[in-house]
Amino acid sequence: MSDNVLNNFRECYELLSNVYDQVNGEDFYRYIFPDNENSGELSSDFSHPNAIYLYHDEQDEGAKRRLRRRIMLNDTWASDYMDYVEGNGMTLCSGLTYHSRSNKLQYAQTMNALIFDLDGVGRSELEHVLERTTGSGDVYRSIPKPTFIVLSGRGLHLYYVFDEPIALYPNIKLQLKSLKHDLTFRIWEYKGTSQVESIQYQSIGQGFRMVGSTNSKYGNTVTAFKIGGKVSLDFLNSYAIKPENRVDVNRPYRPSKIDRATAAELYPEWYQKVVVEGNKRPNKWNIGYRKKKQVKDYALYEWWKRRVTEIEGGHRYFYLMCLVIYACKCDVPKKQLKVDIQACFEVLRAYKHNNELTQDDVDSAMECYSKDYYNFTIADIEILTDVRIERNKRNYQKQEWHLEDIRSKKANMKRRGQPFRNAEGRPSKQQIVLEWQQLHPMGRKVDCIRDTGLSKPTVLKWWRKEFEA
Repeated sequence: MSDNVLNNFRECYELLSNVYDQVNGEDFYRYIFPDNENSGELSSDFSHPNAIYLYHDEQDEGAKRRLRRRIMLNDTWASDYMDYVEGNGMTLCSGLTYHSRSNKLQYAQTMNALIFDLDGVGRSELEHVLERTTGSGDVYRSIPKPTFIVLSGRGLHLYYVFDEPIALYPNIKLQLKSLKHDLTFRIWEYKGTSQVESIQYQSIGQGFRMVGSTNSKYGNTVTAFKIGGKVSLDFLNSYAIKPENRVDVNRPYRPSKIDRATAAELYPEWYQKVVVEGNKRPNKWNIGYRKKKQVKDYALYEWWKRRVTEIEGGHRYFYLMCLVIYACKCDVPKKQLKVDIQACFEVLRAYKHNNELTQDDVDSAMECYSKDYYNFTIADIEILTDVRIERNKRNYQKQEWHLEDIRSKKANMKRRGQPFRNAEGRPSKQQIVLEWQQLHPMGRKVDCIRDTGLSKPTVLKWWRKEFEA
């Protein structure tokens, strides 16, 4: 552990231990998850969803398997905690319960605790956090009082344990994501509650180092303190900066207003896929092929690879995770992805940051190579990586409708004798390169690639030496 991190941890521990009660890991998770099943029990009515945690097993040293998954069962938890969590160098657990043996978000049934990560915290920052928990939601920069504060190593984990677990209907998951983003912005203030300038947003299913385990990066024991009681959803809602980010459990669904017969007529492809075939998985974005030639096109994936130099220290892991997601979107083979992500890792690890980027982060990012991430939204990628992504301007229409409007407008202007900008359509790649060279006689190929966004082979193909100075 670096001297600065070590001093921060010691000072925060001293401050909290003088005021609040320390809680051991076994009791900590029993408090959050009181209704786990017993071993051998299987509730067919899903009345007892279980917490699931990940842990490192020494038997897997040198193997491809990174972490093992285990269900947190009520009657075996005391011995399981000692065997798999206490003193372990890598354990992770979220605040969710699951109705399956897998901890994927699609199988999440309830949220028992909403958890926030606050990085770069010393005594001064912790004092600000505690001071701000005394104000109500309408007080500027106030923070809702957490149930627990956990010292993780470099910072804090704030646990808000609900008095009643929140049922995770699909639309409620989206609302909770918005609430968490809103409250993260409120909690994380550079030079106020954190020594880190860049805010780091995380999903509602994010796993956190478990209380009683050891932080393998810094060598400290992850330690919890009881700060307050369980909280209500209304309490957290009252701290949301934007009213639209509050969670309304009375609207778990957005019911359709049309009947099945009408749906079958209006949306025949959807009706065949979802109703007839029972396939409810969202359609994958069709961006992995050029429509005319039907050949592989990794342009979007390659574009994201080139943005590696724009990533700030605190967003390095999420950049790698989104690289994997773009690989899923574009059907990039896993073999190629492994080579590319390793190259990006070598670039990112050279960036100066208090939190070292490790091979474990690469392995964790690779776990996102899944169909579940086909339709990961641009807005989520922007939040996680702090990179602005320009949209194609279609005035919120489908592409075919947008093009139909453009063609109609072009025909009308031609009939009236009015000039139409870009009458021949968008400029060709050759034209883009030549115009750039004319405007930048001293320019280099690498500058053209960066400014135009064209690929290296395209620029080399149309580069004209006679335009060079």
